[in-house]
Amino acid sequence: MLDTGVDDSLPELRGQVLEGKNFSHEPKGANVDTSGHGTDMAAVIAGTGRSGGIQGLAPGAKVLPVKTSSGHLGIGDATPAYLKAMRYAVKRGARVINLSETITSSLTDDARKRLQDGLDEINSSGAIIFAGVGNDGKSSNVAGYPSSLPGAVAVAAVNQSGTVSKFSTYGPQVALAAPGEGIPGHCQDGGGWCEQSGTSYATAIVSASAALIWSAHPKWTANQVLRVMMQTTSKPKGKVPSEYIGYGIVRPGQVLLDGKGDPGAADVNPLFPKYEPGKASAASPSSPPKPDRSPTTPNAQGDTPAASPAEGDGGDGNTLIYVGVGVGAVLALGGGGLAWARQRRRV
Repeated sequence: MLDTGVDDSLPELRGQVLEGKNFSHEPKGANVDTSGHGTDMAAVIAGTGRSGGIQGLAPGAKVLPVKTSSGHLGIGDATPAYLKAMRYAVKRGARVINLSETITSSLTDDARKRLQDGLDEINSSGAIIFAGVGNDGKSSNVAGYPSSLPGAVAVAAVNQSGTVSKFSTYGPQVALAAPGEGIPGHCQDGGGWCEQSGTSYATAIVSASAALIWSAHPKWTANQVLRVMMQTTSKPKGKVPSEYIGYGIVRPGQVLLDGKGDPGAADVNPLFPKYEPGKASAASPSSPPKPDRSPTTPNAQGDTPAASPAEGDGGDGNTLIYVGVGVGAVLALGGGGLAWARQRRRV
């Protein structure tokens, strides 16, 4: 997990977190989290619920914390840290990589290439990376990085009715969606938990879903895991993929409980069928990404997107994710402050 580190002293995360590595400018290690963002993502993915803590979707999973930011204002080009972090995660044998952060500023060709190199190495290793699209849907709707690059599975957020969250960034890069509102996270004042929202939490839920499916089918490849996830979603109404929720809202219960989904070809990426790591390929699942834009306001929630909201499958679209897979509460991310000032944003 590439994030702000993980506080593994919390009851629900004891024994769930491996020794990681710090690639940020912060002197403290990957198992220290001064922001709390990475800790919340880890809890959503693998929290055990011990001592009244957060119950994650995949409590049998282990989290490898790879610190890429501190969660506080910083300066500089973040892409070298990302590249090192991606390579480290691959070297350590990570199979599902969660990236609940996005870069929303313009990137040089070299910086973009560094990110693409990292994604290529992840995919070449047989792993899969899920990246949040960001929380700018109500404002600038910036197509950030690396979620808009080939090889990254871009994740959007929906509310409890299965409709796209107003803040969720939208566009052709969106591949999958998951609940991203009313998710329990640790309160900033250090006591109890608070409901939070953002595509960060949606991304963590999708990552946990992949971990559950892969653990049940360990011989499947990353392509096969992704394919059945795409096949078993609660589909959007109208055009598929939707620019708001992509191929739909993930429903791991459809695979784990009902045995649905055809894994298909082991060596063909179902989202980027022409994607060959290390070679030029289409930049998004359906069309080129939007041009680079400068960073805008911090993540916040508000008005409806410019176009009509995405149509989630109204009924049980986002509820089946919780049925029979050990989730005790609706799980999402709260007010994401800027990290790597004016360049990288927590999502």
